[in-house]
Amino acid sequence: MRKEREMGQAGLIGFMQVGIVMLVIGFTVLLLMVQFELGPLGGMSTGKKWLLSLILGSGMVAFSIKLFVIAMLVNFPEHTIRAQLAAQSVRPAVLRQPAQVARHDRPPSVRKGYVWRALPDVAPSPAWNPTTPEKVALGERLFHDKALSIDRTVSCSSCHEVRRGAGMDGRRASLGVGGQLGARNAPTVWNAAFQSVLFWDGRAASLEEQAKGPPLNPKEMGMPSLEAVARRVREGEGYREMFDAAFGAAQPITIDRIVAAIAAYERTLITPDAAYDRFVRGDESALSAAQLRGMELFQSVGCIQCHSGPNFSGASVFDPPPSPQRLFPVFAAQKYADRYSLTSDVGANVPGNKQGVWRIPSLRNVALTAPYFHNGSVDSLREAVRIMATVQRGREIGNDANGNRRIVWSKQDRTIARVGSAPLSESDVDDIVEFLKSLSSESLALRNRGS
Repeated sequence: MRKEREMGQAGLIGFMQVGIVMLVIGFTVLLLMVQFELGPLGGMSTGKKWLLSLILGSGMVAFSIKLFVIAMLVNFPEHTIRAQLAAQSVRPAVLRQPAQVARHDRPPSVRKGYVWRALPDVAPSPAWNPTTPEKVALGERLFHDKALSIDRTVSCSSCHEVRRGAGMDGRRASLGVGGQLGARNAPTVWNAAFQSVLFWDGRAASLEEQAKGPPLNPKEMGMPSLEAVARRVREGEGYREMFDAAFGAAQPITIDRIVAAIAAYERTLITPDAAYDRFVRGDESALSAAQLRGMELFQSVGCIQCHSGPNFSGASVFDPPPSPQRLFPVFAAQKYADRYSLTSDVGANVPGNKQGVWRIPSLRNVALTAPYFHNGSVDSLREAVRIMATVQRGREIGNDANGNRRIVWSKQDRTIARVGSAPLSESDVDDIVEFLKSLSSESLALRNRGS
């Protein structure tokens, strides 16, 4: 190989020497032709002769440079080019010590990457429906009023318990009027104000639009029409005064004002008091070593590709991606699909498909909101992590150091490489679970333990 390199360099130098000699000879011949033949023939002055010589000479120089570049690429040793390309793609190895986490105010050699952010203290509201104390008070009463259901037995809070719980009912599927069982798991209403689309399939574009859905669902609240809902509210004692305070005197009680008040109340149901938030705001003691390891894994495994931003959802109002929905499952994992019926409901996808299309849920308070997934089929957060790592990120779970990685030899290029991703160990899964626990509101966690 060294001999090949020396021969290539010698050939290139020899070509350069011959090229320079030929360039000098060619330029001299060109100059003589312009001065003594072309110039007199065209009746050119001395200045025009030199200008023509310069123009023709620059073309000759440019052509010579192109020949030189071609010769250099042809003679440059192939192994040198390949080594330079390989050096660009190889990342330095980093040793991760599970028991210790180093902290630096400004790490000197870390590339800028994903920026972790805390949840804001206030949820945004549309300009046409600003959040006011009067509107919030009205919305809270409506949210808990069972008169909004056909048999006066179900309210919004029946499935989304916020006074004593984490914003859901803890069932695989919720109970509606007449004891009917719904088709999907009730997601938490906490921090729903930060989501850009609502419902599991993302069919509602705002809290106001979402609030019109459950009253008309025959299995949930069973009302015959939105006007029937407004009529029930008009009949309710004390509502007239509350609507006057919230929207102005003598304004009619309509379904649009009803859902506007409910949405205003829901925009106060936010939890910026998680240990994660304290850590991102500067309290480096807020997370344990296991949670920090889990935080790094959450990033390196690629969970942040969907569960991003302060609300840990790509379907949120923070830097939303082109689509707030994702295919699920991405990778075939029949054991999980069969065991938990993951594909029996395909959400927003066309019926008959083998993959569902679902809104990206928030992971805020996820440790408090079991069971998991659209059908509530998984009770354990640890199992939910295993499923997501397998069917969404294509990672194997186990302590085999090689996992699904393969050794690939290229006969043509004479290169060898290890492809595929390393598996997640059981301790990695535990660390991710611990990090997810840090997303729980401390006030909600205390309330859950108390109840």
